[in-house]
Amino acid sequence: AHVAEQQRFAANASHELRTPLAITQTLLDVARKDRNRDTGELVDRLHAVNTRAIDLTEALLLLSRTDQRSFTREHIDLSLIAEEATETLLPLAENRGLTIETSGDRTPTIGSHALLLQLSTNLVHNAIVHNLPEQGTVWVTTSVHPESAVLTVENTGEKLTPQVVAALAEPFLRGTERIRTDHAGAGLGLAIVKSIIQAHDGTLTLTPRAAGGLRVTVQLPVRHRTPADDD
Repeated sequence: AHVAEQQRFAANASHELRTPLAITQTLLDVARKDRNRDTGELVDRLHAVNTRAIDLTEALLLLSRTDQRSFTREHIDLSLIAEEATETLLPLAENRGLTIETSGDRTPTIGSHALLLQLSTNLVHNAIVHNLPEQGTVWVTTSVHPESAVLTVENTGEKLTPQVVAALAEPFLRGTERIRTDHAGAGLGLAIVKSIIQAHDGTLTLTPRAAGGLRVTVQLPVRHRTPADDD
């Protein structure tokens, strides 16, 4: 079963990487045929495509690594990680005319700082990108429950059906397999989120908001306080 899973991952990854490579080939073919073409524009477009390919490769490697659970666990405050992700993406939100509202107390859990930061960044980024054209809002909240540390990311946006929401975390659906919506590009990012959560023994819940947009709830095992926490 593990071999079959690896073969499926390799096949899907190859498909995802084929697109930027094909675009690069096309740009180079056009440049070869048209010697008078503006090389500055060509370089800019090649740089953009190459950057996307690198980002995609890093995402695929991260997805593979979390599946194998090959990372070190440490004491984490989920509220600080959510705050770091939000601050990093604040310029993007402001550029799109969006407001980000954050709230939550100290939220202790155990896991990989890098992976949980990637998780939070992916969720906030999706909430910003898949939002209203203007005057939208993103809410980022952390909370502690008896057995779980919870991160919730909500956003305004178009109304989503349960069928669309159910397909959002599938990374490699394409063409007619994925219902065509503004959220179609969220698949790989949410698949990485789902993989990170599973590697941390947590759960992911996607819920359409009645007014439009999406509510994403991440539940991770809570780290109970010890006397050392009060030092």
